Amino acid sequence: MFEIQSEALALLPDAFPAIAEAAKHVARVIGEGGRLIYCGAGSSGLIAVQDGAELPGTFGIDPAQIIFVLAGGLDKADNLLGHVEDDEATALREIEALGALDKDVMIAISASGSTPYTCAAARRAKQGGAKIIGIANRAGAPLLRDVDVSILVPTPEEAVTGSTRMAAGTIQKCILGLISTLAHARLGHVYRGEMVNLRADNAKLRRRAVDIVGRVTGASAERAVECLDQAGSSVKNAILLAEGAKNAEEARELLTKSGGQIAEAVRRLKNSPNM
Repeated sequence: MFEIQSEALALLPDAFPAIAEAAKHVARVIGEGGRLIYCGAGSSGLIAVQDGAELPGTFGIDPAQIIFVLAGGLDKADNLLGHVEDDEATALREIEALGALDKDVMIAISASGSTPYTCAAARRAKQGGAKIIGIANRAGAPLLRDVDVSILVPTPEEAVTGSTRMAAGTIQKCILGLISTLAHARLGHVYRGEMVNLRADNAKLRRRAVDIVGRVTGASAERAVECLDQAGSSVKNAILLAEGAKNAEEARELLTKSGGQIAEAVRRLKNSPNM
């Protein structure tokens, strides 16, 4: 069982170019205010939900920009029935209910690459103008025939025959994590290895925000707290305050002029004649 997982992971680097291309699409769509639609069924769908559900808290994006199209529905995620994976009609209705799709990107994921629900949803979303990223673990997968980015990692035979929770599931989790993290790095939500756009909406994340400001700028914990308070809990703006911005308004202006890219905003601040 351990060997099969290792074999599967060893295949992942072959997909790196396609993963990087997928991340570009996701970054562009999110940056332009479009939606990232995760689509799948069974284990693949649940893995997709896990990835997408973490994005608002980790990278601070609007939850309304994350859409889940899961066979059987999110409200049944704790007890998904097998027959829903074959329900193409429901998939089509659910995609049509999303309205205009021309500013959106869909990540459609299926281990076999032939799940009727997922394939039907991807086809309809493509017809509606969405960019489609297809992820599958079997060569010749129908899902990958007409997509904008095709990500194929043909995993070895599973340790438990008929299940895709192990090798395929592990690879799917890795692919999705890479796409979403690379996309948000491109958006400027990662700086010096820190998640500088996190939404600090609980005590744990507030402490994390304080630590991030301190690690990035060298500020004391007290100074980091002061900057976060001035910045309305915005980690990026707090970093700029700790780096020498006169006030929260100047920090916001620097970040806006830098397109949300904190590295560029810090550079501008350091090169300012007032520094």
